[in-house]
Amino acid sequence: MLFEVIANARQLQGTGASRRLRNAGKVPAVVYGADKPAASVELDHNALVQQLRKEAFHASVLILNVDGTKEQVLLRDVQSHPWKKLIMHVDFQRVDPNKSIHMKVPLHFKNGDLAPGVKLTGGNITHILNEAEVICLPKDLPEFIEVDLSSLAAGHTLHLSEVKDLPNGVTFLSLSRGADQAIAACVVPRGVEEAPAAGAAPAAAA
Repeated sequence: MLFEVIANARQLQGTGASRRLRNAGKVPAVVYGADKPAASVELDHNALVQQLRKEAFHASVLILNVDGTKEQVLLRDVQSHPWKKLIMHVDFQRVDPNKSIHMKVPLHFKNGDLAPGVKLTGGNITHILNEAEVICLPKDLPEFIEVDLSSLAAGHTLHLSEVKDLPNGVTFLSLSRGADQAIAACVVPRGVEEAPAAGAAPAAAA
């Protein structure tokens, strides 16, 4: 999915200028990286809120359109007001299409109801991670990564190294550093575990 963020160059700096922008329904933002000077821009608050509600917006290469000039960026930080529904500031990082990027990508779990640990022993699937950081070129960045749980047995844990069908050119950052993180587990409720033992007692007495 392609997202375009419309922005305008921002000339005035400082707390007072930012406050006036917010009162006018704008969000102050900064764009940095790719060996270029940082630039201050402003965005429409309501339009930005609508885009932030979409999961893919947070894990995509975005097109930032500043007064008609477009460049590829990543959303790096969103600062919100402590209690008001108000975006205070946004950071974007420019993208070099020839350099790898690090980005957190959502994990979409599927086939949990088909897992042996669920079907045969009444276990429950627990999601340990809901996102994972990947390394790839900007063109290879996936909006999400699917995780198939259909082989997860009771009492077992699924790790990043066991994720199948990872998109071409994409690797998990933690694996490259030698850490195989757990992402999901099938936990059997205590009552289910104790049920066979309780049922065996009368037979033993007989």
